[in-house]
Amino acid sequence: MKTKLFILILLGVIFNAGGFAQDFVYTPVNPSFGGNPYNANWMLSQAEAQNGYQAPEDETETEDQLESFAESVNAQILSELQRQIIEEQFGEFSLEEGEYSIGQYQITVANDVDGVNVNIFDTNTGGETTVTVPYY
Repeated sequence: MKTKLFILILLGVIFNAGGFAQDFVYTPVNPSFGGNPYNANWMLSQAEAQNGYQAPEDETETEDQLESFAESVNAQILSELQRQIIEEQFGEFSLEEGEYSIGQYQITVANDVDGVNVNIFDTNTGGETTVTVPYY
């Protein structure tokens, strides 16, 4: 009798053990992902302490403005040259042959059998570009 009672009690404990269990709930630490908002300052301070990146020192604003101005002038010069080349091929006026020195560019315009050759040489960087506009 005691054995049967012991087995019944043991089975009752085993089957009722599931009633004491609870669900596992994951809560993230980072407040950006739903974690506790009070962790934000701590996480930011930890991230800043680990950050080894140093921003490069800024140049003075006047140098940046002068460089920007020079780039703008060079872009306008090249745009005007482009307009003249297109006008020569499709308009009434022609681009005269010869060598031109405009700012940092040395520009050579020559008529050839294939068409109009425009050679643009950048004296600062040493870069060179040749554009051939064919006759049609």
